[in-house]
Amino acid sequence: MRLIYLTSVWFHVLAAVIWVGGTLFLALVLVPAVRRPEFRTVAGPMIRWTALRFRWIGWLCFVIFIATGSVNLWFRGVTGGDLSSAIFWRTSFGSVLALKLSTFALVVALSAIHDFVIGPRAAAAWESDAASPASARLRRQAVLIARIDLLLALIAIGLGIMLVRGAPW
Repeated sequence: MRLIYLTSVWFHVLAAVIWVGGTLFLALVLVPAVRRPEFRTVAGPMIRWTALRFRWIGWLCFVIFIATGSVNLWFRGVTGGDLSSAIFWRTSFGSVLALKLSTFALVVALSAIHDFVIGPRAAAAWESDAASPASARLRRQAVLIARIDLLLALIAIGLGIMLVRGAPW
């Protein structure tokens, strides 16, 4: 049984590494690269293709988070009865779990807005007229949402560490 738990934790951490690492790659490597003058003609299509490629990977990571997170909680002794108990949510573990789940829900919601609404609009505007005010506004919105999403994901990782190692309060 311990092997199943460790495998579940491994996949949970791997999904976090892939999602956060991919997001950092896009923000720190790809976007600055395509802003260079010599790449202006391919910037829009390159961002769109890369975002579409990473989108399905990111959403697969979210599915893995939900599945492995549920398994991990079960192995740590959290039952359905605990989740429906007000007393559980007042414990240190329960309050950290509530923060982590809330943060994860925000990450998923912001990712949906970024991946299916603002991001595609920004990429299309960039491809049609990169210099237009509308294109610049949509790109700024997409970047802001992505940065907030990344920050929230990093917070969720910290909360996950606190679930296993204990909260500092």
